[in-house]
Amino acid sequence: MSVTIREISPLAPEARLLLQASQALMRTLFPADENHYLDAEALAVPDVTFFGAEAEGALLGCVALKRHDGYGELKSLFVAPEARGLGLGQKLLAHAEARAEADGLLLIRLETGNKLFAASALYDRCGYRQRGPFGAYVANGSSVFFEKPLPAEGAVPR
Repeated sequence: MSVTIREISPLAPEARLLLQASQALMRTLFPADENHYLDAEALAVPDVTFFGAEAEGALLGCVALKRHDGYGELKSLFVAPEARGLGLGQKLLAHAEARAEADGLLLIRLETGNKLFAASALYDRCGYRQRGPFGAYVANGSSVFFEKPLPAEGAVPR
């Protein structure tokens, strides 16, 4: 299966459906006050780039890169259930990292849930290390935080 990852609008109908599926899963796993997902409108702002993974005309996965002062944050990494096990999560992660590096960011951070075992395993495999809360996040019973430095060659700190 040939997969294309490209920048898309989170407001597109197929992107909204994928985001809604991700958010529905999060609501079943975590208390409302410990869910930190962003809705489509919050992902459609200038400091966020939203990517979709498509194959055979279907949107199968997504990830967003949100820019902060000094680092990028990954949001909304999700692969549709029917596409799991194909390596799309790793491809989306690598694509977002490449964009962050091209944008001159030196560090990627993310928050995920402690019950998302496959996600945490993916981040471990891809060089992310656990850390404490960052930004406006606070420690709670569900959140796990990761970060990964990006290569500094040619990068301009932001």
